[in-house]
Amino acid sequence: MKKLCMLTVLFLALTCAIVCCSAGVTPLTFFSALRSSALAATAPQDAARASDSPSSAAPSMQTQTRGVWVATAYSIDYPAQPTTDADTLRAECRTALDRIAASGANTVYFQVRPSCDALYRSQLFPWSRYLTGTCGTAPSDSFDPLAYWVEQAHARNLRLEAWVNPYRICAGANAQSDFDALPDSSPAKQHPDWVVSCDGGYYFNPGIAEVRQLICNGVSEIVSKYAVDGIQFDDYFYPSTQFDDAATYQASGSSLPLADWRRDNVNQLVQAVNTAVHQNAMQAGCRFGISPSGIWRNRGANAFTGSATHGFEHYSSSYADSVTWIKNGWIDYICPQIYWQIGDTAADFQTLANWWSHQVRGTDVQLVLGLAAYKIGDSQYGDVWANDGCGEIGRQLDLAAGIQDIDGCALFSYQNLRGNDTLFQTVQERWK
Repeated sequence: MKKLCMLTVLFLALTCAIVCCSAGVTPLTFFSALRSSALAATAPQDAARASDSPSSAAPSMQTQTRGVWVATAYSIDYPAQPTTDADTLRAECRTALDRIAASGANTVYFQVRPSCDALYRSQLFPWSRYLTGTCGTAPSDSFDPLAYWVEQAHARNLRLEAWVNPYRICAGANAQSDFDALPDSSPAKQHPDWVVSCDGGYYFNPGIAEVRQLICNGVSEIVSKYAVDGIQFDDYFYPSTQFDDAATYQASGSSLPLADWRRDNVNQLVQAVNTAVHQNAMQAGCRFGISPSGIWRNRGANAFTGSATHGFEHYSSSYADSVTWIKNGWIDYICPQIYWQIGDTAADFQTLANWWSHQVRGTDVQLVLGLAAYKIGDSQYGDVWANDGCGEIGRQLDLAAGIQDIDGCALFSYQNLRGNDTLFQTVQERWK
């Protein structure tokens, strides 16, 4: 039928062209008009085909990232309080995504594994206590939060990446009781030899190969079962330089110094997760990114290529060598948390933004800057954040937009966007 229609159109076109020539109308003019009419006629068919696309389809990454983190640990963003009620969980999801979409954002980083647990139906990790109140207890109505968040995000033309904390099991003031309450099915309970107590919390030992495999398996489970648009790790790697892994280090037989061995353990994980994401993802274009703290290394006698800053550096403090990840292409994007103000004496935002832009220049790794919306209105962070925090975020967005090789910004976190109309307007003016 399609070929018959095309032959008919061609016959009519040739006939009309002959008539037009005899009437003084050039064939070129006639055929241009005919082409426009043909395109108009086929447009509704193209629109109909587009409307049939599956709900898992996500927006492309042709535009810069405009991201918002949704934290589930400690009831920061979701849910407002732990509950098993599926209707409440669904409603809070829709409300959050409506607000995020209205701000002009295009990407959501949804925390799905805050502490060796899951906000999705997992064969490897128990249901999160931050979701339902009890680790191992599922929501009602067979509700799967990650599946619902992906569906609802894509329906609003938002990308959704699953945010994973790889090593943390329990931390904070209630770490001991939280650890004791873990169900027997938890990997931490099944493999106590993988667990290290540090600074009052519990963490998986990054030096154990089986730990790396568990984390990779968990990532593969997510990307193969859910149409997520990416996997993101945050800034938590080794929790302390005093991490008790001497026996693991000795057993490894490594000739590397301890610090380099620790960095190599993290590097091996990053490489393996990158492979797992790109080999197993069901969603086309699924990415792997990491959001480390904002300073790789401070410039000094031992780090000539570091930034002109004086703050916590993740290279030596958490053994995360983010520059190596970039240079080797082990990640698709880097999202440093530049949580300082413009002009900060210890860690100036502009200095760090420019420094990071130079690290990704000439690579295929995208750069997204993490911004500290959580500091707005809080006097403990100084007068600028206390009195003009929304203005500071606006200035940072403007500054980032003018720097080469910066591919967008992300706000931590949703609760600030939800509860502060001035911030919402500040962001919307720049993202819409």
